[in-house]
Amino acid sequence: MSAEITSKKTTKISIPHPDDEVRCISGVLEQLSPDEPTKGRRIALILHGTMGHKDYLFQKRLALRLPIDSFRFDFRGNHETPGTWRLGDIDEDVQDIRVVAAYLTKRLGYVVDAVVGHSRGSVAGMLWVCWYADSDARTVRAYVNASGRYRMFKMYDQMRRPDNQAQLEKQGFYEINATVARKPFVGRVTEDDHHKFAAIDSSVVWDRFPAHVDVFTMHGMKDTVVPTYDAIIYARALGARSPGTHSLCLEEDADHNFTGMADHVVDTILEWWGMFERRELKTGIWHTGVRPKL
Repeated sequence: MSAEITSKKTTKISIPHPDDEVRCISGVLEQLSPDEPTKGRRIALILHGTMGHKDYLFQKRLALRLPIDSFRFDFRGNHETPGTWRLGDIDEDVQDIRVVAAYLTKRLGYVVDAVVGHSRGSVAGMLWVCWYADSDARTVRAYVNASGRYRMFKMYDQMRRPDNQAQLEKQGFYEINATVARKPFVGRVTEDDHHKFAAIDSSVVWDRFPAHVDVFTMHGMKDTVVPTYDAIIYARALGARSPGTHSLCLEEDADHNFTGMADHVVDTILEWWGMFERRELKTGIWHTGVRPKL
């Protein structure tokens, strides 16, 4: 059952970006105690997926109910943040996270304690944690990986679809049509974009993901965008660390976006978060206490 949404102060913030094309990142800060100093306070970063936005799917609901402050934002080229959206440039997403984290920590004094990422946002967040474990991301203690992709080369399956192949041969790119924040969005994807996407080295999580960070992987078993097996790979890669734990939650009826399950996703993450705070986590399969009928 869904709990009541926490009363918080919601503040929209534009964070200056060094990239001239981007200019600024549009985000929302949720604060539990807006009248108290932010220096030394914990904060969670909430990262959306491909062609998503800061209030997409379960992200806003989670932000309003998390027991710590949070910041969610639009990556470059998405919704209210300027720039060009590109399939293969996840490294640019990582730089966007760096800009956001630097603003929150250096300007406002926050301590980045947790990261919640969905799909592409989770991949970018994991790369940020791995690449900058000794600097920007050194304070992160908790990570939620929702529908995260591991086998980047599997995106070639999308490029090989007959309709996309026909567009590539005719014009050098194919188009992805989506609705973002109730507005039409068209993304152009080239073959080179796919090569760059496939070249992203997600295997860094095996050796460079911090040993102390607790991870919760949540993945739908009806996900047709990212195969469920990718979640199992993450469980193998992150489940052998110590003292950090990895909990694998496979949702039988969920698709890639957890359609119609936003409150359930939030409830489950908050249940895991409560055990994280109480230091009760153990590596293994996550369950919600439901015993199937035999």
